[in-house]
Amino acid sequence: MKKLILLAAAAMITWMAFSQEQKVYEHGYMVKVGDTAPDFTIREAGGKTYKLADLRGKVIMLQFTASWCRVCRKEMPFIEDEIWLPGREKGLVVIGIDRDEPEATVLRFKDDMKITYPLALDPGADIFGLFAQKEAGVTRNVIIDRKGRIIFLTRLFEREEFDKMKEVIYSELAKK
Repeated sequence: MKKLILLAAAAMITWMAFSQEQKVYEHGYMVKVGDTAPDFTIREAGGKTYKLADLRGKVIMLQFTASWCRVCRKEMPFIEDEIWLPGREKGLVVIGIDRDEPEATVLRFKDDMKITYPLALDPGADIFGLFAQKEAGVTRNVIIDRKGRIIFLTRLFEREEFDKMKEVIYSELAKK
């Protein structure tokens, strides 16, 4: 009887955990500042495969993007020139996560934008779905500290917010 009660209690707890919807934060984010970034496998377009957790010890910028996104295209040269190029020698990793496009499209997009940071594939927007509601827009950045914690989130491209994100990134890079 005790076993039956324990099994029933365990089943109820499991059901309650799965039946509760995940909290949605501002701008459709499923994560918030202070959370540990969800781990996932990164497959760079035309490149290597690794886990986000493999990058612990580095400051990481995930840029959620797509070739059809006008705002993404506007923001990418600023990321390249003001964040990636000056930050990469200081331990910064920038990875564009391209939402649900074939590898050939992603590689052409990278060439069109003349960026040197990697673009990764996100079939089915499954990676995107770890960070934001799948129906939410892609122009967003997630900044992760050396311990794997989210320290800044953006949505769209606004100069003031972009400059604040740069401050957060360079402040984090300055810490040893």
